[in-house]
Amino acid sequence: MRIVLQRVSHASVTIDGRVKSQIGPGLLLLVGIEEPDNEEDVQWLAKKVIQMRIFNDKDGVMNISALDMHADVLIISQFTLMASYKKGNRPSYIRAAGHETAVPLYESFCREVRRLCTGRVGTGEFGADMKVELLNDGPVTICLDSKNKE
Repeated sequence: MRIVLQRVSHASVTIDGRVKSQIGPGLLLLVGIEEPDNEEDVQWLAKKVIQMRIFNDKDGVMNISALDMHADVLIISQFTLMASYKKGNRPSYIRAAGHETAVPLYESFCREVRRLCTGRVGTGEFGADMKVELLNDGPVTICLDSKNKE
């Protein structure tokens, strides 16, 4: 699993002209899933993103986690994170998991973040054409991959 984590002042996702979810200060998580991913990846990444200390303390040092500050979280599925770009100029998405694998893992990840999170958690809609708006705070953007735990 891959996640692009962004610290945001606010973010929202719109589907078919309607805002499905919106959050205040917190995390925007773009989530990509590939076939070998499993519940171990879900658990590790959910815990990692909620406990990552990327919010400023009173001294302006990134030392506070989303958990500690009761931050909101917006979770968006994004199969394009699994793009292969080594050959030619058209990305291949063959590494992205099919619906039968990706949907249950995405839903499991959302449930686990909800369980761990002390703020509001919003989601997009798997497979939908989504418009995501955000105000990146910092900017702080971190890429995580469950295959690179060590």
